[in-house]
Amino acid sequence: MDFRRLKYFLAVAEELHFGRAATRLDMAQPPLSRQIAALEEDIGVLLFDRSRSQIRLTQAGEVLQEHARQIFERLDAALRETRLVGAGGAGRLRIAFVGSASHGVLPTLIKSFRSFYPDVELALSALNNAELQRALIAREIDIAVARPELKDEEFRRELLVREKLILALPDNSPLAAKPEISFADLAGQTFVLYPRRPRPSYADVVLSICEREGFTPTKLELTQDFQSAISLVSVGVGLSVVPESVAQTTRPGVTYRPYLGHNPGTGLTVHARLDNRAPQVMNFFEITRKFARTSDLGEVRRAYRA
Repeated sequence: MDFRRLKYFLAVAEELHFGRAATRLDMAQPPLSRQIAALEEDIGVLLFDRSRSQIRLTQAGEVLQEHARQIFERLDAALRETRLVGAGGAGRLRIAFVGSASHGVLPTLIKSFRSFYPDVELALSALNNAELQRALIAREIDIAVARPELKDEEFRRELLVREKLILALPDNSPLAAKPEISFADLAGQTFVLYPRRPRPSYADVVLSICEREGFTPTKLELTQDFQSAISLVSVGVGLSVVPESVAQTTRPGVTYRPYLGHNPGTGLTVHARLDNRAPQVMNFFEITRKFARTSDLGEVRRAYRA
């Protein structure tokens, strides 16, 4: 059965008049009558009772009418959903990010994306840079938010934010009581760094600051991720060097302080495969570009709609 004949049948079934149905379909009545007769012959049943002056649906016709309505409703819904997904307004977007990105601007960026595309399902996960790179190459994720960035010519990238580094200290550390802390004052302290592997990594950025300030940490406590590092700081194992945005979230047992000395800062960069031009991905990058210029959600809305 083709959809054209089913459409003709539904028009006649709703109008119960071949002339009105033909006008509705913008066609002549005789061809419409022939199409309905051909449909009845294909199915092998009478769909209309033509024995009276006004035609009526047979019981078989009533059954087909109900199913035909459902078929066209489902087809319309399928086409609407297909167009929506094709335009990036629905579907799924898999976003992975380094643990420290859960503080600062990334949650607001994701909230902004949700406000513009509420029907896109977001799958969120935390991974370190090495895991982000592997997962993006393997197409296990669509978006990778790395610190500071991933080195791969096959990735498109957009800088989201740059920020200073600060100290995360145990709240009972004598350093926390000092009015100013020079990075050189940290010689002799235990440094809690992450990730443990692979190297080089963010841990080596901190070690390079130590070297530039004229010392090598006497003791290192290496952990695999940011959350573990902050947990160790909170119980007094040592101090860590973290992005400034981390201080926006309080953690019992941890105090955050700026320091004097070399501060190369750090950044968050959004990545995707160059060959992944899914509209959901491109929409996320468009909002990221707008967002990178302002952290105010209202401004992002105005800029995005401009």
